[in-house]
Amino acid sequence: MIWIIGEYAERIDNADELLQSFLDGFHDENTQVQLQLLTAIVKLFLKRPSDTQELVQNVLGLATLESDNPDLRDRGYIYWRLLSTDPAVAKEVVLAEKPLISEETDLLEPSLLDELICNLGSLASVYHQPPSAFVEGKHISRKQLFNASTTAGRTDDASGIQPPTQTVIPTQETLIGDLLDIDAMPNPSMAPPVGYTGSAIPGLEMDAPDLLGDGLDDLLPGVIPRSVPPTPIGTSEPSSTADALADIFGGVGIGGGGSLGAAATSRDIAPAGMTSVASSAYVPAPAIWLESSRGKGLEIAGTFSVNTATNQPQMELTLTNNALSPMTGFAIQFNKNSFGLAPAQALNVPTPLQPKQSVKVILPLGFGNQVVKMDPLMNLQVAVKNNVDVFYFACLVPIHVLFTSVGEMEKMVFLATWKDIPAENEQQFVLTPLSLDADTCSQKLRNNNVFTIAKRNVDGQDMLYQSIKLCNGIWVLAELKIQPGNPSYTLSLKSRAMDVYPYVREAFHGILSN
Repeated sequence: MIWIIGEYAERIDNADELLQSFLDGFHDENTQVQLQLLTAIVKLFLKRPSDTQELVQNVLGLATLESDNPDLRDRGYIYWRLLSTDPAVAKEVVLAEKPLISEETDLLEPSLLDELICNLGSLASVYHQPPSAFVEGKHISRKQLFNASTTAGRTDDASGIQPPTQTVIPTQETLIGDLLDIDAMPNPSMAPPVGYTGSAIPGLEMDAPDLLGDGLDDLLPGVIPRSVPPTPIGTSEPSSTADALADIFGGVGIGGGGSLGAAATSRDIAPAGMTSVASSAYVPAPAIWLESSRGKGLEIAGTFSVNTATNQPQMELTLTNNALSPMTGFAIQFNKNSFGLAPAQALNVPTPLQPKQSVKVILPLGFGNQVVKMDPLMNLQVAVKNNVDVFYFACLVPIHVLFTSVGEMEKMVFLATWKDIPAENEQQFVLTPLSLDADTCSQKLRNNNVFTIAKRNVDGQDMLYQSIKLCNGIWVLAELKIQPGNPSYTLSLKSRAMDVYPYVREAFHGILSN
């Protein structure tokens, strides 16, 4: 069943759920089931990479880190390296077209089959032809098959030594000598050279990867762009980021050249080191959402933040009564919006709210509302009711409060996803003025659920590669280039939902400026 699910995953809508159910009992299955489950999940990932990333990460971790079976570990490492090197090549290997299985023994004549059995280990059994068909001018002797009793009888009857008959059938000593010589005399026609990597991929030169020798800290071999010069900061060439991205995971410098040099260390691809920056999320400055002139004396100012304990977005409201009479009976409601935001509880305002009195209220937010794309995307329409009237206002939700805490990708999944997203989806932005070092930037962003997957320094320029997952499952990948002493940072974004780019850029700028 597992093989069927993996082989025909594109036709089975809930293939990921079925394989997840088997994966839950992975350690309780025998080796053959574990091997087949690993292969099936890798096949599913290659056919549906967008929604099966977590599943393939789990099975690769179980196979390579938590298994004592060498066959399972080796296959896991090989799949891991194939996926990280080039998903397209991995697809050609794992999803290769299967040859037609056929059985041809019934096509041989019974007499010929008997003769070939007598000549096992000779060329006759290889060519499926009797020795007389390709040996001319020689007398061909035929070995007889004897049962145990006949053999025993003949051993006692050794009255004379017959002269040796010239034959093409090798003796036992010759056969043993041939078998021992196999490893000593390799046949170049049987296997490709050590450096062979199959047909060349246009535009790329690849070093033959050591599938098992590097460990998990250096899973991605060198992928060196051919004749692609480095792109200066500030240009809008989409392919530059992809090339540099291949370099960071491959451990080579930008701009070609096959030398790994001192740059190819495990520290190059390790998550960025964290400095002692206070662990606090970015909260934009409050803005007045409802003026008292439109609210019949009620003024509402507010902002959005994230509860660091629960990672839940929340609305921080300051309600001020500028009227001459007390206000009571407060309630709040959201219109349908792009992310389905809705109040998670009732608006708890201590009442009555006396004239000239202000009160601060924190309203937790959930995602139980109807989802409708707004214009602008982050627009939120709000209705607030009290004993005076119902008042309406609109505000923009900062997108960083919708970043989830499960947005940290594995390095190989990051690279595969970056390559899988079309190049035309990449956009670059300039963030200025900023004066932070790379570690401080990484820490500030991590405090707001922007996770640094890898960090490199190329020609004195720090490059951070980061991943973000929004509350609705949208992934955003980012590359942040930092030149020490230069107040302008270059931010490259890549996602299948390009509408979020302006708001993600604004979030980066706000977080790093705070």
